Amino acid sequence: MSNNAELVLLDKAAVETLLRPDDVLQAVREAFELHSRGEGRVFPVVRESLSTGGVFGIKSGDVPAQRLLGFKAAGFWPGNRALGGEPHQATVVLIDPATGRPTCLMDGNAITTQRTGAAGGLGLQQLARPGSRRVCVFGTGVQARVQLDFALRLMPSLREVAYVAHRGKRDADFEGLFAGRCAIHHIDDSNAAVAGSDVVITATPGKEALFDIDAVQPGTHLNCVGTDTAGKRELPDDLLSRVRLFVDDAGQARRIGELQWAPETPCTELGDLLTGRSRFERSDAEITVFDMTGLALQDLTVARMLFQRAGEAGIGTRIPWPW
Repeated sequence: MSNNAELVLLDKAAVETLLRPDDVLQAVREAFELHSRGEGRVFPVVRESLSTGGVFGIKSGDVPAQRLLGFKAAGFWPGNRALGGEPHQATVVLIDPATGRPTCLMDGNAITTQRTGAAGGLGLQQLARPGSRRVCVFGTGVQARVQLDFALRLMPSLREVAYVAHRGKRDADFEGLFAGRCAIHHIDDSNAAVAGSDVVITATPGKEALFDIDAVQPGTHLNCVGTDTAGKRELPDDLLSRVRLFVDDAGQARRIGELQWAPETPCTELGDLLTGRSRFERSDAEITVFDMTGLALQDLTVARMLFQRAGEAGIGTRIPWPW
């Protein structure tokens, strides 16, 4: 047995230093493609409510041919706001599949944020109408910000942003983040916001439908981010029966995504579009939905990239982890 093994620790500052949007986008695309080809496995998700008021989850998976194995322990603790902290908390662990020994433990908050934003961006590239100009965003929090960032980054045609904020209040900080990249304004009427948009992004805690079904116009694309737990939702009843539905993982979406409300709805996994296993030619009038629940493989491919980059840059704390 070896007694000189080490565990690498990457804290929040280290992770944020190493994360670059283009690299995250490449890693997330790889995760979708590995999933589509059956080279990467996604294990059943753990997602449970806690007596403390939080929600705790575990997403895990592996890519045997790449010796990639690990998990993310994450969840949502709303009481953290009163403590001055971020409600979303996540930790990623990479494990040596040959021995079961942990090799790297890293803060997972920024990983979760960025990889979800990149996944949303890939969905827009594949599914939104070319030339889309107007986007509506529900929410102004961390995930709404990264979704809009990747949307503007990957769809330069988007020029006008309407956002619906929590409690109907204008968010000057949110507007300030994007003021130089688009025309952005707050809107109170959620139905009007949806009806006037080519692209709709929902990034809320997902307790109930955010708008009426009749507000969704022909040709609209919707990226749905907030529904990631049994019982949560953002879309109105019967919308999925009227759309062309895409998901990151069909089984997972039926358990914890928008698809839980209409589990018999036919769907296509986005990775199959990226690998060419499925094809989609959008009509101008077709409504499309990307139901995003988050793949463990996305966390792992991004984490592996960070682990490798940390080693090259000499970043991180190494502590003895003997057998």
